[in-house]
Amino acid sequence: MSAMPVHALNAVPSPRPLPSFRGRIGCDARSGHYAVPGRYRLHLSLSCPGALRIAVVHSLLGLADVCPVTLLPAVPDGPDGEHSALRPLYEASAHRYPGAAVAPVLSDDWSGRIVSTHAPDITRDLARRFGAARPELYPQGAEGEIEGVARLCEQGMDGAAQRAGRADADDLERGDALGSLLRTLRSLDARLAGQEYVLGDQLTFADVELWVSLVRLDTVHRWHLDASAVHRVADHPHLWAYARRLAAHPAFGPHLDLDGIARRHHAHCRGLEAAGAAVQILDWASHVPDQGVSAGGQVSHVLD
Repeated sequence: MSAMPVHALNAVPSPRPLPSFRGRIGCDARSGHYAVPGRYRLHLSLSCPGALRIAVVHSLLGLADVCPVTLLPAVPDGPDGEHSALRPLYEASAHRYPGAAVAPVLSDDWSGRIVSTHAPDITRDLARRFGAARPELYPQGAEGEIEGVARLCEQGMDGAAQRAGRADADDLERGDALGSLLRTLRSLDARLAGQEYVLGDQLTFADVELWVSLVRLDTVHRWHLDASAVHRVADHPHLWAYARRLAAHPAFGPHLDLDGIARRHHAHCRGLEAAGAAVQILDWASHVPDQGVSAGGQVSHVLD
């Protein structure tokens, strides 16, 4: 059998990369997307961690009248996490868009197209272009520290907790991951023992990052940890007191959709439920101002 000709190999189509939606809001008309109140719209599903971070920043900056929000269902109604309501927006932004129409999205009401789907860019642009005379969430000189906290949350908390609860991992792998998670929590707990916020006395975007990661640790990842591991996670009093305090903040807690987070998780997760599922660390709903969120399904034991 003869070898396949080189030209035939070259003719095999490679996967087409998805169009990238990472436009930025600039400071003047020369940037194309410039800061105009009422021009942009956010499309958010609050069960998604990226969208929850954006919603908190949006409230901290007081942008309800500047950049309206369209809320999407907690559980996407299409394949690959797609929200069917966003499909026309994606099609208008990239003809015959081949991927899933996912949230979060920052759109331009003037053009009917997507500006960005990149959550970190969206939060920075909201803060920098519409955040004048409001809390300085990205203080000058603190960008590196904020990015460091974001990496710590992604790798040392979310990533480690996910690995610690993997059903297909052996005891050694799960134990190593739990150890990494506990070391991260220990360092954060020590930091918060002597200061109000992650970077000191001022609330910054680093606090938004950490708080959302703590929400996910208790409402998503603990379902796959054993009860002993969840008790060890809960044994960081300064860290969880901080989480309670921010849950009571009017820009944080009212965006919690506990029922939606649970439904989204159970709709897509194929992992095995462990004994830690019955050991809730915080009764989040009890700390939300004016009971602005439904508690959803309560579990049998609360560590609070």
